[in-house]
Amino acid sequence: MSRTALRICPLCEATCGLTLTIEGTRVTGARGDRDDVFSKGFICPKGAAFPAVDGDPDRLRSPLVRRDGELREATWEEAFDAVAAGIRPVVERHGPNAVGVVLGNPNVHTVAGGLYPQLLVGGLGTRSLFTASTVDQMPKHVSSGLLFGDAGAIPVPDLDRTDHLLLIGANPLESNGSLCTAPDFPGKLKALKARGGTLTVIDPRRTRTAKLADRHIEIRPGADALLLAAMAHVLFEEDLVHLGELTPHVEGLAELRDALEDFTPEAVAPACDVDAGVVRALARELAAAPTAAVYGRIGSCTVPFGTLGSWLVDVLNVLTGNLDRPGGALFPQAATDRTPRPAGPGRGFRLGRWHSRVGRHPEAKGELPLSALAQEIDTATEEGEPIRALVAVAANPVLSAPDGDRLDKALESLDFMVSVDPYLNETSRHADVVLPPPPPSQSPHHDFAFNTLAVRNQVRYSRPAVPLEPGRMAETEILARLTLAVTGMHGADPSAVDEMVVGQTLGKAVQEPHSPVHGRAPQELAAQLTGESGPERRLDMMLRLGPYGDGFGARPDGLSLARLLESPHGIDLGPLGPRLPQPLKTVSGRIELLPQPIAGDLPRLRESLQRRPDGLVLVGRRHLRSNNSWMHNVPALTGGTNRCTLQIHPEDAERLGVRDGAPVRVTGAGGEVTAPAEVTDGVRRGVVSLPHGWGHDRPGTRLSHAAAHPGVNVNQLLDGSLLDPLSGNAVLNGVPVRLAAIPAL
Repeated sequence: MSRTALRICPLCEATCGLTLTIEGTRVTGARGDRDDVFSKGFICPKGAAFPAVDGDPDRLRSPLVRRDGELREATWEEAFDAVAAGIRPVVERHGPNAVGVVLGNPNVHTVAGGLYPQLLVGGLGTRSLFTASTVDQMPKHVSSGLLFGDAGAIPVPDLDRTDHLLLIGANPLESNGSLCTAPDFPGKLKALKARGGTLTVIDPRRTRTAKLADRHIEIRPGADALLLAAMAHVLFEEDLVHLGELTPHVEGLAELRDALEDFTPEAVAPACDVDAGVVRALARELAAAPTAAVYGRIGSCTVPFGTLGSWLVDVLNVLTGNLDRPGGALFPQAATDRTPRPAGPGRGFRLGRWHSRVGRHPEAKGELPLSALAQEIDTATEEGEPIRALVAVAANPVLSAPDGDRLDKALESLDFMVSVDPYLNETSRHADVVLPPPPPSQSPHHDFAFNTLAVRNQVRYSRPAVPLEPGRMAETEILARLTLAVTGMHGADPSAVDEMVVGQTLGKAVQEPHSPVHGRAPQELAAQLTGESGPERRLDMMLRLGPYGDGFGARPDGLSLARLLESPHGIDLGPLGPRLPQPLKTVSGRIELLPQPIAGDLPRLRESLQRRPDGLVLVGRRHLRSNNSWMHNVPALTGGTNRCTLQIHPEDAERLGVRDGAPVRVTGAGGEVTAPAEVTDGVRRGVVSLPHGWGHDRPGTRLSHAAAHPGVNVNQLLDGSLLDPLSGNAVLNGVPVRLAAIPAL
């Protein structure tokens, strides 16, 4: 007998609702949930392939422990015994910073990843934290922290109501959106055009999104910040700055105008390869639109001026009066956000509270650059201990970080490594213990991270669609036990971790004057929590304390876990609305348009006006049927357009003697790779493109399909030395490369 179950898709940031078909305990089909309050039935190829992802036979089913040099199946008890025996001596002999923690992208797609890693890092007391953020979106966190005082306060475009949308370095028809959670992003762009709106895309490639645009600007890679600065310059020069209702919330306007004086359209045009008249037109169109939003993503983040570019995206939204305005860029309000505090000055955001040991890279948001991980392991200095042990949770930095060959060797030198991963992949193959979480059908789902970036306020929760398979352990329990094992509490009941969090959270809440539970007894509140597990009790607590919560009875019509469970398709909380000044946590209590770190980095941007790189530069690309390195083992999601090819413009191909489909050697600062050429006018002259996440050709993995179609690791072309200095983000786009056609034998 088959049955159906609802599930939120965990395979990208769109968070679409799915209806799964289940035969016994096996998921056999997936379609869009038409009644989902957010996605309304939309589904992409990744969601349709949920059964194949969930049932991949290469998924590990039991823990692995290294014995006599080989990873062998073990019991859960043996695995956690080995973790405690491997990590604790390193902490006791060399200090907590000798243990590194690496958190990968899939953490933000799971309940466990939303609830436990911060406890793991905090319990260890280590400052050696590295995440996928510093090969992705850290510039946006830093710019938001500097502008608004909160690195998590990221405005998103109001896609359903805007009249004018400018996308820079973004291709949502392939990525489904990023730092902007929007099911059916393509449909929203088409609806924008259907209602008479304008779509402008700035991208060196003629992507599927660019083909949909009213105007496509083929910018030189890495010049995003220059173009945006020139647009802001035009707004000042032509008296097009209109803050509107933002006026009382903004400071630094005159200083900003002076700081951008040199960035005229004429000055930036040669470096951007964008005509000065076009730059002026872009600024005028943005200012003239009834409502407008500027949105930048990974292409504008993973470049030498990623933080400046991210800052200027919001500067343009502010200068045109479109920040915190319907139809502009708004701050979402997630159901599990903390109880909103009264508006007023905050502590602000600081960079560089500590630095990496070898490269002296400043921390950002508590993290060090992932690009620096290898040197923090393999380089001895007089200052501090190298990393001797590593905890990797849902992370594959051998493929996702620059110079994977060096990191590959560095991981071999560790005293101990534990990896939480469903696969034996290019990174986890080095671990002494591998702890595999169950497939997504056997796990609950709530989007703690993505609801803070959603284009409409809503809340949804899925319980496991399939019971936990015998012999498996819930990912939440894995991370709770891992936290206990590495912090000297091995053997304690894992439920103690959740109860500790509940006690601490409620203890603080009752002391906060603005909290709906101010003055009440924490024990009385804890007794009211519902849920079948510690994680569900924590979710109930967060919902009830949150901005829409019932306040533990203070607001009878508010949210709770019980109410959410009564609404299996989710609860719509309404369109985004103005929230200023409440989200601001700057020291001034205002939007600080020209924070000191930004002002200090502008001279570097001015210097770039004098440079025009010769030769070819490399950019990445994303595929609709992929998500970084963790989906290439699913046959349904590879092949077709999802191939690891080097895209090159026909004129460049002819000049270099490159034939379509023939192998090409690509050389960069970090090494060389060979990939088949794809000659296409979809990429501008002087630019070549390789996709991210491939390179599945290392021995010792258990990825049968990926190994048969390995592709090449684009990040091996990078040596890790190129970083955005403010955020520590890796420079992955606009980097120089050399090409050589390989003669036929």
